[in-house]
Amino acid sequence: MASWKNATAPPPSGAARTASTKGILRPTETIAAAGLARDYPVHAALQPFVERYWSVRWDRGGLPGFRSEVLTHPCVNLSVESGDRPRFGHAMPAVLVHGVGTRRFVVDLEGAGRVTAAKFRPGGFAALFGVVPNRDTVLPASLFGLPGPALLTKTLAVDDDVDRAAVLDQQLVPWAHEPAPEYLELLQLLAAMLADRGLVRVEQVAALGSRTTRGLQRLFATYLGIGPKAVLARYRLHDALDLLDRGEVDDLAGLAFELGWADQAHFSRDFRAAVGLTPSEYRH
Repeated sequence: MASWKNATAPPPSGAARTASTKGILRPTETIAAAGLARDYPVHAALQPFVERYWSVRWDRGGLPGFRSEVLTHPCVNLSVESGDRPRFGHAMPAVLVHGVGTRRFVVDLEGAGRVTAAKFRPGGFAALFGVVPNRDTVLPASLFGLPGPALLTKTLAVDDDVDRAAVLDQQLVPWAHEPAPEYLELLQLLAAMLADRGLVRVEQVAALGSRTTRGLQRLFATYLGIGPKAVLARYRLHDALDLLDRGEVDDLAGLAFELGWADQAHFSRDFRAAVGLTPSEYRH
């Protein structure tokens, strides 16, 4: 059986991660308003499945709400949430499963609230629990066979964000098992897709994995519920956002070509569909 250590060795393009920290729109403002913290420790047995734990907490008392927007990763998030008003149509507190998002994720931070969450690797939720949540859904964890009340009670019983992440981690460990070889292969391909801006076509990824295009599509459907083309497009848009946020783009046409778009017009159209603004509007 393929080993986890071998499967996660950095590919020639050089990335060890299968999901980056890119994707937050206006990251400086969002991190300040939401108190975002990331990269709490993940138990070794869960590392094939869980990318990281993260948390946010806010108190907008006397302040207007803050709109947080994220061009999401192709990942499922399991969140323990609390607050003084409902979110995503669910009463608080709640344990929720956020399916892979194909649209921009928007949440208005109003009143007071907290979230402690596990961000799974792309396909990691399905690899661990055997089910692919529907895309663009936020559903109670109990619908996926997870003990929502226990997860909620034990996680909320501690106050510190680091401790909450540790409690959530401990509660997920019993589900850990040896990951399937094809899932480990998927992680290798995703790491390469994430790191290498030169990977812009599905055929390139299929060749990297010695698979047919159809075989690659089946692999992605099994674990992610979306195709490799959508994942590639999302990663390259994350690259564009990151470069724009860092003020490193002088030539939008050159950026479009570098990231695999045929021309600036197509890039601007896709960027606006995902972000809500054109690249020119976003960088200003």
